Amino acid sequence: MARPSKTAAIDFTDVHELTHSLLERAACPPDKPFALLKDADKKGLRVRITPFGKNWQFETRVKGKLFTRALGEWPAIGIAQAQAEAHRLRGLTEQGTDPRELERLQAAKKAVQEVREQQALQEKNAKEKRQLITFVEVWDDYIEKRRQFWGALHYRDHLDKAKRGGEFSQRRGSRGAITQAGPLASLLDCRMVDLTPERIQEWAALEGKTRPSSARLAWRLLTVFLTWCSEQKEYANLLPSQNPAKTKKTREALGKASVKSDVLQRGQLAAWFTAVRQLQNPVIAAYLQTLLLTGARRGEVLTLKWTDVNLQWQGMTIRDKVEGERTIPLTPFVANLLAALPRRNEWVFSSPSSGTGCLTVPNTPHARACKVAGLEGLTLHGLRRSFKSLTEWLEVPVGVVAQIQGHKPSATAEKHYTIRPLELLAVHHKRIEAWILEQAGVNFEPKATPGALRVVGA
Repeated sequence: MARPSKTAAIDFTDVHELTHSLLERAACPPDKPFALLKDADKKGLRVRITPFGKNWQFETRVKGKLFTRALGEWPAIGIAQAQAEAHRLRGLTEQGTDPRELERLQAAKKAVQEVREQQALQEKNAKEKRQLITFVEVWDDYIEKRRQFWGALHYRDHLDKAKRGGEFSQRRGSRGAITQAGPLASLLDCRMVDLTPERIQEWAALEGKTRPSSARLAWRLLTVFLTWCSEQKEYANLLPSQNPAKTKKTREALGKASVKSDVLQRGQLAAWFTAVRQLQNPVIAAYLQTLLLTGARRGEVLTLKWTDVNLQWQGMTIRDKVEGERTIPLTPFVANLLAALPRRNEWVFSSPSSGTGCLTVPNTPHARACKVAGLEGLTLHGLRRSFKSLTEWLEVPVGVVAQIQGHKPSATAEKHYTIRPLELLAVHHKRIEAWILEQAGVNFEPKATPGALRVVGA
């Protein structure tokens, strides 16, 4: 094809070898809204010329349908670039592929890929964030979610064993003293991913040297906590597949609990009652006597509420760690002790100086009373042990004592066939109480009417 003159008029009905000069001088005819300058080299490529500018276009048919694609404005898009794109589009359309459909598929794949990359990034960030989660964060979450299934004493154990310490004590007689950190305090700021068997073994070795009993309880709480973590989707991948607290070395480092033998003998009852009844705080004195005469756990008596005491039917409902709750007889002497207590709030054994309004565990007053009585070493749980041991003198049926104390039945007949109503338990329980008081030299008339409850200010 002969190159046209640079000054010759452009025939828009024909195809042309596109050059920069040709495009530069091409202009829209004054009597038309636009003109199309077709490329002789690339079929379907043309320049749409209007009074406002010159734009590349590609036009062809795909499966009988018209396909038009704008390729950009000239001279921003040069001739070679426009021809290359036209060549690519021509190749696709000649194969029966609609470029628009191909681009939609590519866009969809790209979108999916971007979503996957975003998810992968989020998972990576979440994993890195989870790696930073500390023991105390998960421990607090655990306590909050499990608290509804626990008793007050069990909940308090979790708080006590993980307290940081270093605060002024609020206990009576200990004001100004600094509280000691709990056994689990050294693990609080440890990352969960760092709670390896080796780390817990180091902790057990250290705590087992100074406070083995407290550390063993903390270890049991820790073991249950880590088992719970392994069952939670958000925490399971932070720990090894096996509970890191359940190792032989950890158990050995904490040692075995020695068999407790602190118990009140028959001949020691008088000295103990005399010392306890001389305590200045009548609430503590009543609590300790109730603890011995009911054989209950210290926390079960401590958290007794006035709504749990039924003076009409002579019964007490106790929060039981085994069955949830149990009802035991309200014996005459215990009824008199409770009736004489001030009714400050909902708690039977209340304390105006306690933050909860409930008496805190009176270990120190009891230890002082035992020292006066010459019974040093007798613990509060020893009083529960004493109740069981003293009933042997009366040959009370073992099942009766177990039901009063809240022990699990030890035989099939006890579990499934023996049903003892409160009245039957009361027969035996009153006999136990009367015998203990007799041995202690406490003068008490069982038929005396309990004093009315007194309501006092806090």
